[in-house]
Amino acid sequence: MSLDSLIRKYALQNAIFYEGEANPKSVLGKVLADDESLRSKAKEVSALVDKIVAEVNTLALDEQTEELSKVAPELLVKEKGVKEIKLPDLPNVKEEVVVRLAPYPSGPLHIGNARMVLLNDEYVKRYGGKLILVYDDTIGSEEKLPITEAYGYIKEGLDWLQVDIHETIHKSDRMDHFYKWGERLINEGHAYVCECNMETLRSLREKGEECDHRNQTVEENQERWLKMLDGYYGEGEAIVRIKTDMKHPDPAFRDRVLFRISGREHPRVGDRFKVWPMLELSWAVDDHLLGVTHVLRGKELVMEDIMEKWIWDLLGVEGPEFVHYGMMRFKDIKLSKSQVRREIEKGALTGISDPRTWSIQSLRRRGFRPEAVREFVLSFGMSLVDIEVPAENLYAENRKLVDAEADRYFFVPDPVQVEIEGLPEIESVEAPLHPEFSERGMKELAAGRTVYITREDFEENKGQKIRLKDFCNILLNERSEFVSLQVEDIPKIQWVHEYLNVKVVMPDGSVTDGYGEKNLENAEEGQLVQFERFGFAKIDSLGDPLVAYFAHK
Repeated sequence: MSLDSLIRKYALQNAIFYEGEANPKSVLGKVLADDESLRSKAKEVSALVDKIVAEVNTLALDEQTEELSKVAPELLVKEKGVKEIKLPDLPNVKEEVVVRLAPYPSGPLHIGNARMVLLNDEYVKRYGGKLILVYDDTIGSEEKLPITEAYGYIKEGLDWLQVDIHETIHKSDRMDHFYKWGERLINEGHAYVCECNMETLRSLREKGEECDHRNQTVEENQERWLKMLDGYYGEGEAIVRIKTDMKHPDPAFRDRVLFRISGREHPRVGDRFKVWPMLELSWAVDDHLLGVTHVLRGKELVMEDIMEKWIWDLLGVEGPEFVHYGMMRFKDIKLSKSQVRREIEKGALTGISDPRTWSIQSLRRRGFRPEAVREFVLSFGMSLVDIEVPAENLYAENRKLVDAEADRYFFVPDPVQVEIEGLPEIESVEAPLHPEFSERGMKELAAGRTVYITREDFEENKGQKIRLKDFCNILLNERSEFVSLQVEDIPKIQWVHEYLNVKVVMPDGSVTDGYGEKNLENAEEGQLVQFERFGFAKIDSLGDPLVAYFAHK
């Protein structure tokens, strides 16, 4: 294979795995790892990589995928460092597997939603099936309301996670189907219109007692149903309940609500509808009509399974298989789309990509790779055991992917000025851009008798001999003493002489101010770097100050 072809196939692979934009440094690393004889010509190869990557990046993502599938289809399977995911087989697979995602559009997807999303996508990829995106945008509760922007936020998050959607549906476009099923349940005597207030309803349900409305005739229920649709009732004045078993051991199962009235305006269909289905009814309808074969959901939704099956049995229709998994919680992270929206409206959060939201957009802004999120989420499989995991587990997966890519730079938070007495005339020193990839070359660091180090390093090492990394050894004090240039086994710390003002936005929303080395002037927006002894960060904006978002250590 020619050098051009070798470079191009890795450029295509890298572009496909990273939203259509290949990174020249990552491609160069792959090429040199593939053919070590090229290491002696790293500078010439690097120039050719830059040229070919620029060409590849002009192609659309589907064009890149099509070309790579012809020249090296094996590279489409998985990125280096991403493990093969092992999930149990789906039960009772007969024909094409059809699954659905049903996010409620009240905000962007967050890391907690990723398990539902990626499990469905992974199974579809395994079976060559169909994944339907169903925006679950009915007005089913008083607390939640769909918002216009959320539809786009959700799709943006799915695209970044590299989820393949085959069909998109909005439940707010399917009200006629829900009404037909509701009317059928009423007409066949399986459901009734209840005018009890909530206190009475709860009290009777707890005691397992029927209300007077349960024994209304079909004709009486039909009349009241039409009144609901015509706007005769206000909010809370009438609901449709399904007849189950009022003596069922679980009070929540006793005559659950199927439809309720809402006077609020919907962002897509306005005030066209006043009567809205609850989730169990809309799921029962669409899981059947859309041909869904398997529903993957958390085990906490077993009640919803029971209700869907109850409706199908009453109407004599078939539904999909239910497959459950346990809950996944994050230590010290609170995830709530509704809370995020309120905090953004109050100005307490800067937007959906604020790191405190833990939205998919915030992970992208911080420098996470979608492959890392997928590996992290799917590593827990379909276990029914509830798990609580620290964010560090996610950081570890991302670190595997970005460590080789990220060039190293010095960043000095909370800087303290140090004067070095006795230093020889040294105007600059050289340091590698990456300690493990010498072919990337060296960077020049301006040096001099005045340097800045972190306050923490100053206080911890005062009076001791330390090494200013890639520079010299000093006896650290307010006025430090030059010792030598020789590398010794002593503490090594980062430093700057000439510097840029840098602000690093941390995961908790706080900002760490400091000085960064001048070479950061050559960085690009969106570039992931490693600030030595501080952590990985993604350059968010250039200027004075340069702003970066902290990913993790």
